[in-house]
Amino acid sequence: MSSSKRVRKASTSNPVEFGFKDVKPLNYIQGVYLEAIRNNDVIFGIGSAGTGKTYIAASYAAGELFHRRIQKIIITRPSVQSGRGLGYLPGSLAEKFAPYLVPFESTFKRVLGTGFYEYALKTKDIEPIPLEFMRGLSFDNAIVLVDEAQQATKEELKMVLSRIGKNCKMILSGDTEQSDIRDSGLSDAVNRLQGIEGIEAVHFMDDDIVRSKMCKSIIMAYRN
Repeated sequence: MSSSKRVRKASTSNPVEFGFKDVKPLNYIQGVYLEAIRNNDVIFGIGSAGTGKTYIAASYAAGELFHRRIQKIIITRPSVQSGRGLGYLPGSLAEKFAPYLVPFESTFKRVLGTGFYEYALKTKDIEPIPLEFMRGLSFDNAIVLVDEAQQATKEELKMVLSRIGKNCKMILSGDTEQSDIRDSGLSDAVNRLQGIEGIEAVHFMDDDIVRSKMCKSIIMAYRN
């Protein structure tokens, strides 16, 4: 597994069509990330908040669903959120997990349109599944988006990664420096799986932050 930082040329000159909208990588490394997603089965996007990891992954997945090259999108993340797990949130399991859709919702609506997105949720073509409910499942003809992967333990990431079936692509994003657990498995998974064909890790740097100038300044200040 190659660790792509600044080592190969990304074709960012042509817009990539996803459904009704064109999605353009906003910088070099986003183009590298998009190429890695296209060309591999398991892709790790590692880096700071605001670099567009979730945006690129969600845009690609939405386009594949719209064109019916896959049957569904699975969204999951560990139930650790700044020290508050699912058990602390009120409501049913679906209501508890709804906030985890938020990072993807605006991208899905932009790419697919609000109507298509809401229909896909109702038909479970887009389905959030809590990480701890994934044991024993197998995903075929799907893209699995694993968000906040740094909050998963080594055992949890092994379990999730082994759910991959036929015509399945798994995209894991996270920031190894922003874990709220002691036994984060993200770096372990990246190191353990290097060299396996079809698996690639793309590392984003602080200079790749595109959310806002202020976001970048804040992240940089916390580095010091």
